[in-house]
Amino acid sequence: MDFSLGEELEAVRDLAREIFTDRATPERLREVETSPTRVDTRLWTDLASAGLLGAVLPEQDGGAGLGMPGLCVLLEEQGRRVAPVPLWPALTGGLAVAAHGTARQRAELLPDLAAGEGRPTVALEEFGPADPLTPRTTAVADGAHWRLTGTKAVVPSPAGARHVLVTATTATGPGLFLVASDAPGVTWEHAETTSHDLSAHLTLDGAPGEPVGTPGDGAVAALVRDSFVALAAVQAGVADGALRYAADHLRERHQFGRPLATFQAVQHQLADCYIDIEAMRVTLWQAVDALAEPCDAEDADRAALVAKWWATEGGLNTVHRVQHVHGGIGVDTDYPVHRHFLWGKQISTTLGGAGADLERLGTLLTGGAVAP
Repeated sequence: MDFSLGEELEAVRDLAREIFTDRATPERLREVETSPTRVDTRLWTDLASAGLLGAVLPEQDGGAGLGMPGLCVLLEEQGRRVAPVPLWPALTGGLAVAAHGTARQRAELLPDLAAGEGRPTVALEEFGPADPLTPRTTAVADGAHWRLTGTKAVVPSPAGARHVLVTATTATGPGLFLVASDAPGVTWEHAETTSHDLSAHLTLDGAPGEPVGTPGDGAVAALVRDSFVALAAVQAGVADGALRYAADHLRERHQFGRPLATFQAVQHQLADCYIDIEAMRVTLWQAVDALAEPCDAEDADRAALVAKWWATEGGLNTVHRVQHVHGGIGVDTDYPVHRHFLWGKQISTTLGGAGADLERLGTLLTGGAVAP
């Protein structure tokens, strides 16, 4: 299996790294963290102007067709700088519309997304021990339309999203529905997340929605799978960025007349971080490769869950170790490494924690359906 990126993806990586490094400075991050939306709109516009949002989308929809590989490269670079832009929910949602939506839905959503002028978000989680593949939210056909009822939890980055892709249960299986963010019957309750982003609880009371694909056709499973992999990509970048801060800190700080980096106990901690990050990268790109083989959905499900588990477990372990080796400065909000800890903590519980990932994976490996 070849995990080299190739020229196109390397170009995306290099351009994204340059933009994130220049724009997502600690000073800018502090400014955005106290803004009304918690989204760096200038950075979002810069990414669109550079063609990085469109690069992920299919060529027939005005993009460059790099798909999930391109998205994961972009997300890794975002994670390294903990840049506050809603890449994973907007672009996984865009890819779902591109794969399953009608020509009209694609034409109405995807060009605006590529241009940075409009974006969707995704509503996949619910309160309680709910599995994203078996939502409690329901959708009922009402003539030519559908009506959605239920509550979705922690919808990511709702501010500025024109539409939300909502998962709901129907008589023929789980379905994916496009709901206008200001539609009748839609209520938002905003709340701050661990990473200082704004999320929202979304209440739907007979809200009108239009199906993306046909309920029961696998669109929900594909979006959840893509989201697992996308989160793994962000977490790989978050962990790598945290490790770089730790290496610089330990090289510069001295104790007993020598750099902290020369102490064996510290070296062991960083070695464990390095091993976890490499495992995260290997399982991430194995999952990306599996997603490129649409004929084997079960293999893709397994690979996505393995990547998600490593991101959840390994990523959380890494940011904890990095915080520890920084000592007191690691919790000082004037020092940037605390953001990596907060992002790593939040990602580790998004769409279920490590225990939920193992339960789902165990069910798949034993030949059963993914258990709620």
